[in-house]
Amino acid sequence: MQNDSNYRERVYKIVRRIPRGRVMTYGQIAEILGEGYTPRTVGFCMHGSDDATPWHRVINAQGACSTGGIVLPHDKQQRMLEAEGIEFNGRGRCDLKTYLWIPEDKRSKRRTQLDRTTLFKR
Repeated sequence: MQNDSNYRERVYKIVRRIPRGRVMTYGQIAEILGEGYTPRTVGFCMHGSDDATPWHRVINAQGACSTGGIVLPHDKQQRMLEAEGIEFNGRGRCDLKTYLWIPEDKRSKRRTQLDRTTLFKR
């Protein structure tokens, strides 16, 4: 699947839809995309994203940034999200119940299958 020329673009297409002030998790994106995608591979794709892709809006399942060892300065992602109005607690986590974005399925104008999973329910 990773050799598919559209592999990365499928990730970026979802990430570009995330509204300002909202986030998605690596696992959430992997679940939407299905077989061949894992949270780790979504993160790998995000490292190669272009300037048109709001990479900073993708965080881990604990509501924290996972770029500490990758992006300098270490808090760049969190500062970018805070500039969009996302609040983090003292442990560097945001409240996913407040900020998680669940995209609607364009074909049916319903929320995606993620609404049926307990991890992403509001």
